Amino acid sequence: MTDQIEIHKGLAGVVVDTTDISSVNQETNSLLYRGYPVQELAAKCSFEQVAYLLWHGELPTADELEGFEAVERGQRALRPEVQALIEQTPVSGHPMDVLRTAVSLLGALETRFPDDERSDYEKSVRLFAQLPAIVAYDQRHRHGMDPVPAREDLDYASNFLWMTFGELPDQTVIDAFRVSLVLYAEHSFNASTFTARVVASTLSDLHSGVVAAIGALKGPLHGGANEAVMATFSEIGSADRAEAWLEDALASKKKIMGFGHRVYKNGDSRVPTMKAALDSLVDYYNRPDLLELYTALEQAMGDAKNIKPNLDYPSGPAYHLMGFDTPTFTPIFAAARVTGWTAHFIEQQAHNSLIRPLSQYTGPAQRGVRPTGRGLG
Repeated sequence: MTDQIEIHKGLAGVVVDTTDISSVNQETNSLLYRGYPVQELAAKCSFEQVAYLLWHGELPTADELEGFEAVERGQRALRPEVQALIEQTPVSGHPMDVLRTAVSLLGALETRFPDDERSDYEKSVRLFAQLPAIVAYDQRHRHGMDPVPAREDLDYASNFLWMTFGELPDQTVIDAFRVSLVLYAEHSFNASTFTARVVASTLSDLHSGVVAAIGALKGPLHGGANEAVMATFSEIGSADRAEAWLEDALASKKKIMGFGHRVYKNGDSRVPTMKAALDSLVDYYNRPDLLELYTALEQAMGDAKNIKPNLDYPSGPAYHLMGFDTPTFTPIFAAARVTGWTAHFIEQQAHNSLIRPLSQYTGPAQRGVRPTGRGLG
């Protein structure tokens, strides 16, 4: 019987549950949030509208958006306990370590509400509001700078940039950043989201699910890929070296980060939208050299392996041009994806079944313990 069991390594191709939150339409190669193509949302909606959509199933009316924004903006301040945590954490640690620990602390400070669907939504909005302050101050702290207080008169993307850099950039930069947040917000049962759903299935609390998701996102095969893209660019140096670098990398069986995706058959549907945002930043910052390197490696990878970029490939250089430290890229991803994580956490617990797969044992057959010459006495 055991010989007939089919093992799906990495759960590849396994459908484990249903969801109303997002899907990939293979016919149009579009990622859909609650049925809306993400490229349309990125072109027409604020990040606040997209977050509301993921949690509520519909885009907000003008009144609903106004009320939602008022609640979110009123909770943006960096909590003193979290500020102290950031300042006490060694700067040698990765920013994802800081973010993971800060979210755990925020969970410990949540004493006002029980664990039910309504309170989980309210906790989700608080996390959504507070994560930018954590990410922004962590980067500033690593450069010996004080935190920048949140501003309630700014939209989400603008306030995030304000808290990080202490000034508002040009609208071109704000728009590109907003687009990246929308594109990173949700992606069905990806590794970190599935991790959050596993935690939710045990009826644990929402912050525990988000902490676990952050741990999964930290890995270079998931969220850390956007950081790895910039490391690759630094190693290559210039466009004229891209093809030779790739030949050497492939010969040594090195994994090329930022390329390929398990779900998409015809390329990541989010890439064209993020690439357009990157193009606008290249023009704004006058960095054609970066675009030349980007294009050269993409072309070389296509010729050698016929593998196309995923979202991390354009988002890494975009964040670099904006002025974010490379280790901050994945925490930005987390600050966006917390909307999807928490929407899935709430959905899982609303229709819950404990996630507990089986495994096929391949170790030694049952055997007895043989004395080694020294007894328990």
